[in-house]
Amino acid sequence: MNREGLINMVNGPVVQAANMSDFQIREMVMVGEKKLLGEVIGLEGDIGTIQVYEETEGLKTGEKVLSTGKPLSVKLGPGLIGNIFDGIERPLSKINEISEGFIPEGIGLLSLDTEKKWEVKLLVKEGDKLKEGQIFGEVEETSLITHKLIVPPGISGRVVRVKDSGSYSIEETLVELQDEKNNTHELKMYQEWGVRMPRPVQERLPISRPLVTGQRVLDIFFPIAKGGTSAIPGGFGTGKTMTQHQLAKWSDADIIVYIGCGERGNEMTDVLEEFPKLVDPKTNKPIMERTILIANTSNMPVAAREASIYTGITIAEYYRDMGYDVAIMADSTSRWAEALREISGRLEEMPAEEGYPAYLPSRLAEFYERAGCVTTLAGGEASVTIIGAVSPAGGDFSEPVTENTKRYVNAFLALDRKLAYARHYPAINWLSSYSGYVKVLGNWYRENVREDIMDLRARMLAILQEEDKLQEIVQLVGEDVLPDDQRLIIEIARVLKVGFLQQNAFHESDTYVPLEKQYEMLKCIEFLYDKAHAAIRKGVPISAVRDQNLFGEVTGMKYTIPNDDLSGIQRLKEKIEAYYDELLKKYQ
Repeated sequence: MNREGLINMVNGPVVQAANMSDFQIREMVMVGEKKLLGEVIGLEGDIGTIQVYEETEGLKTGEKVLSTGKPLSVKLGPGLIGNIFDGIERPLSKINEISEGFIPEGIGLLSLDTEKKWEVKLLVKEGDKLKEGQIFGEVEETSLITHKLIVPPGISGRVVRVKDSGSYSIEETLVELQDEKNNTHELKMYQEWGVRMPRPVQERLPISRPLVTGQRVLDIFFPIAKGGTSAIPGGFGTGKTMTQHQLAKWSDADIIVYIGCGERGNEMTDVLEEFPKLVDPKTNKPIMERTILIANTSNMPVAAREASIYTGITIAEYYRDMGYDVAIMADSTSRWAEALREISGRLEEMPAEEGYPAYLPSRLAEFYERAGCVTTLAGGEASVTIIGAVSPAGGDFSEPVTENTKRYVNAFLALDRKLAYARHYPAINWLSSYSGYVKVLGNWYRENVREDIMDLRARMLAILQEEDKLQEIVQLVGEDVLPDDQRLIIEIARVLKVGFLQQNAFHESDTYVPLEKQYEMLKCIEFLYDKAHAAIRKGVPISAVRDQNLFGEVTGMKYTIPNDDLSGIQRLKEKIEAYYDELLKKYQ
C-alpha cells in the first residue's frame, strides 16, 4: 500500500503532515520533493508529526510524505570498522564524493559500500540447522577484527542452499534457510536493525572484569567495569574530550565506537586527523582497525544529533553479539540532551527543569541501560561499556543532565576546573569522583594484580582526604603551625598528586601504564611514607625527613622507570631505606 501524507506545517526540523492515519509511530519516512529522511514521532487522528534528520530549508507545505514501511534502521555488516559516519550512519567519505565540503539534502540513506567484494569463509553446509544469533560465516574486516556473520534475531531454520567460500559483495545472498512453516529466509553479509530497539541477548551477566585503561587515577582509584557505565562531567576546558581520547586509544576493549555528538567541528577534526595516525599498543597496528567514528558536529541537523547516540549503541551491540568487548564513547550527552530540548520546544511540549523535556531521565536511562556484560545468542560472553561525557553549563553539576546521569551510571569521574587550569591532567577530582565497581572488581584485582591492592588504594585515598582537611588550616594560619606528622601527610599527598594521579598523555612511557607498574609505584609511595613517618616518630625533624632529591626521585619515577623493567622501583626503595636508616643513626 503506497501511503502518502501532505505537509501542512514546517518548524525547523519538526514537520506536521495530514493524511497520516495509516502511518506508524517511529516509522522512517521520506519528506518533500527532496525525499529528506525523517521519523514519525507523533500521531493524532489524521495529523502526524515528523522529525527530519536533514536540513529542511526550502521545504514547502503541500509536498508529500512517503512511507518506507520500516523504523529508522542502520545497516550492520562488514565495512563499519575504520569508517566515519554521520548521525544516521551515512559514510562521510561517500558524501564528500557526492558533494565536497558539505552534506547536501536528499541524498537518501547511504550506508555500507554495496560494490566492494569481501572474502567470505562460510562455516555451514546444506542440512545444518541454524538458530538466531548463530555464526554462519566469517569475513576478515581488518587485520585486527574478524567480522562474524550472524543469523539475524528472530530467524532460524534449516540450510537449504549455501554458496562456496569466496569473494562476494554485501548484497549477495550467501545462505538460504527454510523455517518450520516452509518460509525461506535469505542471509546476506549484513542485517538491518531499528536503532531504538535493543538487540536481544541470551542472559545478562554480573560484572566481574575491569576495563583496563592504563590511566592510573582510573585503574586503581576509580575503576570502570567491562559492561559498566561511567560519566565524565566537566565544564569547558577541563579535558573531557582528551580523557575520552585516552580511553579510546588505550582501553583494552576489542572495538571502540566514538560518537562526536554535537561537538565543535575543530574537536571532531582533531579526532578524524589524529586517530588514523595512532598505533594500537597491543598489536602495533593502526588503531582505526578497531574503531568506528560517528561525527555529528554542532552545525549538523539537530534531529540527527538526537539519533547519533542510538546509531552508535546499535553498532556497538552488533559487535557485542559477535562476542567482542565494545567500549562506546559518547561526547557529549549534554549536546544530545540539548537536541532533545530543542525538538521538544518546537513540539510545544510542557518543559520541565531548565527547559528540558520531562522525559529526559527516561531517555538517559534507556541509553545507559543498553550497556552490560551478556551471554550472546550464540553462547559467547561479551560486553558493551558506555563512557559518556557531560558538559554542564558553567561547570554546575547540579544541572538536570548531570544530576540525572548520576542516577544511572556507576562510575562518576568528576573533572575539576582548578586542576585543569593548574595543568593537572587527567583533571579527575579524587574527592568528588567515585566508582561503584570497587567492591565487585576487588576479587579480580586481588587475583590479577596483588592481594593487598584494595587496602593500598583505601590508605592512599585516606591520605588525600586528610590532606584536603589540613589545607583548610594551612590557608588560615600557614603550614608551620602543624605538627610534623601532619606536615608529612601534605608532602606525601603532593607526591601522590604529581607523581601518581597526574599523567602525561604526550610522554612515551607515561601515556599508558600497565597495572603492575601502577601498583609498584603506589607501593613505593607508601614505603616512602612509612619510612618517613617512622623517622618523625623517633623525633627526626620534618626538614631532615623531607629530602628534596629523594622525594623528587619518587615523584619522577613515572618518567624514569620504563614500563617493561620495574627493577628501578626496587632500587629506589633500597635508596629510601638507606637514607632513613642513616638519618636515624644521626639523630639517635
